[in-house]
Amino acid sequence: MNKIISAIDKLLQLSLIAMISTIILAVLWQVLSRYLLQSPSSGSEEIARFLLIWISLLGAVYSYRMKMHLGLDVLVKKMQPKQELATQLLCHFLVLAFSVSVLFLGGINLVILTFNPVQISAALGIHMGYVYMVLPLSGVLMSLSALNELVTTWQQRMLQKEVH
Repeated sequence: MNKIISAIDKLLQLSLIAMISTIILAVLWQVLSRYLLQSPSSGSEEIARFLLIWISLLGAVYSYRMKMHLGLDVLVKKMQPKQELATQLLCHFLVLAFSVSVLFLGGINLVILTFNPVQISAALGIHMGYVYMVLPLSGVLMSLSALNELVTTWQQRMLQKEVH
């Protein structure tokens, strides 16, 4: 499972780099077309908005995987080892529950709603379902990460028990 997670991490990292590079170019073009050409590009603004959605959700998955997300662990660090383990497991379980229920299931419902009846973006003319497809995608990736964290945390605890 670690090889799969590692491959997903690398793909996610490269995808985020590509999307951030693209959003920079889109915003740069928007500024240049507005101020130098006196003709604002509506397509570049929509591209930037849609990319921001994708970067935000996939970036949350990546930051959770790399343990770079915001977290208040002041109280957790003061707990006894058993309480700390229980709290960590609870947190990862809550991330899993949120990922499955809100991101994955809610995302699928939103994608279905935007494909039937079809909702088209104003400037680019693409189906909004493709834009919202990032919700179930990030739900699956976040769920995999949360499951991996649950298993890893539990295994580390079992190894600590064997040593003592």
